[in-house]
Amino acid sequence: MSLPPSEQGPPTGRRARLHEIIFESDTAAGRAFDVALLWAIVLSVVAVMLESVADIRERHGPLLHVLEWCFTGLFTLEYILRLVSVRRPWHYALSFFGLVDFVAILPSALGLLLPGTQSLLVVRVLRLLRVFRVLKLASFLGQANVLLTALRASQQKIVVFLGAVLSTVVIMGSVMYQVEGEAHGFDSIPRGMYWAIVTMTTVGYGDLTPHTVAGQLIASVLMVMGYGIIAVPTGIVSVELAQATRQAIDPRACPGCGLQGHDLDAAHCKHCGDRL
Repeated sequence: MSLPPSEQGPPTGRRARLHEIIFESDTAAGRAFDVALLWAIVLSVVAVMLESVADIRERHGPLLHVLEWCFTGLFTLEYILRLVSVRRPWHYALSFFGLVDFVAILPSALGLLLPGTQSLLVVRVLRLLRVFRVLKLASFLGQANVLLTALRASQQKIVVFLGAVLSTVVIMGSVMYQVEGEAHGFDSIPRGMYWAIVTMTTVGYGDLTPHTVAGQLIASVLMVMGYGIIAVPTGIVSVELAQATRQAIDPRACPGCGLQGHDLDAAHCKHCGDRL
């Protein structure tokens, strides 16, 4: 069932103007807003980083604390305006950038209940991803959408692959627990699984090593398997990436939910259905 015209079209009046400024960077006002927002994001992240330095915190702690709440208030107001300027606020709130915008202001509130969580404010650096749209780097934005499309198409295969890897880890961890035993540090099956993960990923911390000939033989087999295991997800994603690259991406922002990355021939948003 199609939506009424009032629900299909973009926002009108003041909301349309607000949407143009906040979500579009083709106009002078929209570009100025985006550039100012990017600078505010950079300065807020720098302030959080400086506050983590003991000497600077002792000398300028109160100032940095005030700046933190000023930036939080600014980003909260911006988040509210984004919700107001779209026709379907929940669609934007649940989108990638909507969640990033919300998470960017959440640590300040958590800091009132759990002191020390303010350092999580560095998540605001994710908001700098908007720089690709602001600086007219549409090709970069398109390539990011291609990568996301490839990852979504690969997720079922990767889940099956990870299930096989997890099964191998459990089996090898159990075997090493039986072969090496507590005398050589393998005092439980979870400890053996930890060793198997470290070995398969070729990390090799060296904190837990086999001492028996049988254990070293098993470790050698697992190391060789590790190289193949690393290559499998790479091949899966590469195939889907090649497929997704053939599809062109339009970086227009939906007036309903703010989503970007539509097909070039799309007339409506593939997320909320509003007319582009």
